[in-house]
Amino acid sequence: MAIARHLQGRILILRGDYVRGFELLDEAMVSVTSGRLSPIVTGLVYCSVIEICQKFHATSRAREWTSALIGWCAGQPDIVAFTGRCLIHRAEILILDGHWDEAGREASVASIRLQQGPSKHHAGPAFYQKGEVFRLRGQWDEADAAYRAASRLGFDPQPGLALMRLQQGHEQPALSAIRRALQSVDDMPGKLRLLPAAVEITLAVGSADDAWELCETLRDCARQYSADAVRAAAAEATARVLIHAGRAAEALAHIRRAVEILWDLRAPYHLARMRVLTARACLATGDTEAAQTELDEAIRLFRELGARADEAVAGKLRATMTATGSEALTPRQTQVLRLIASGLTNPEIAGELGLSQRTVDRHVSDILTRLNVRTRAAATAFAVEHGLIGMGVSG
Repeated sequence: MAIARHLQGRILILRGDYVRGFELLDEAMVSVTSGRLSPIVTGLVYCSVIEICQKFHATSRAREWTSALIGWCAGQPDIVAFTGRCLIHRAEILILDGHWDEAGREASVASIRLQQGPSKHHAGPAFYQKGEVFRLRGQWDEADAAYRAASRLGFDPQPGLALMRLQQGHEQPALSAIRRALQSVDDMPGKLRLLPAAVEITLAVGSADDAWELCETLRDCARQYSADAVRAAAAEATARVLIHAGRAAEALAHIRRAVEILWDLRAPYHLARMRVLTARACLATGDTEAAQTELDEAIRLFRELGARADEAVAGKLRATMTATGSEALTPRQTQVLRLIASGLTNPEIAGELGLSQRTVDRHVSDILTRLNVRTRAAATAFAVEHGLIGMGVSG
């Protein structure tokens, strides 16, 4: 009965009847946690239920049942397949909770245990979780090795690998990888896994229109399946696209929505990222004091977590807020600003500097954010005021 009930629940969820489907899974788990079932059936149902909770981002359920599974596995040391998968699920939850040292240890033990079993390819997700811990800490070489190990075992290391390439500045490989991964999935779990990263990468590297289309797909998923983690991801993605489009005031409401959910989910890293996003929105709307406060708190949280790459990015943005003149911009951005002040359009600037128009678009957007201005004319006035260009340049 427990097996049948949990299979019915999985089928209903896959058909889109999420409410009834998860009700049946909860009923099945009551039988499992009663201790009346055999070890094999108990392990099968535990792992199956937690797997689908993770796939559909039912984070609170996944955390609750993973905790129960850990307790059960402690008394079943000989059932390697269950104890190994149990540790993978625990590593995922620990990463979300910000306990990255412990998550790395659990993923490492899982990779060893699963490779000792009859189905070594089940260790692929364990190596992926190891890669995620290394990526979040900015340990690129170690993350790359873990992602490659996952790939060798048949597990696609996306979106983590694409996000790492973006953080490393390898923009085109990041975009190509996430596009390829998206093209390979047509089910909701696959989309939910990839879409948040796809929006972020496409917004940074590709077309803003493409990013908005991906964001709309994610928002549709959130409307269809209202799990808290999915709604938070959709709200964050919407805010990112709106800020990029110069609609920062609208973005703030979506940021607040995401933050409220992430507090309930106990996700410190994601909350720190939302503080950086809030700071960008505040800068765009002229609230410099709030932006400084948000960045200071984000930097503190990133430092506590050991998220070195994110801390560096937030620190750089914080530093630009107190810089003046040429200190506020990179040499390339200073070049772009001078050409803006000369009256050139973005396509003309691209031709002048030998860059793609998308790259110039990103530079212009970043210049406006760094200088805390809203228009090209205001950026030109800043450049003249701080001696970046001569007074004789036309606007």
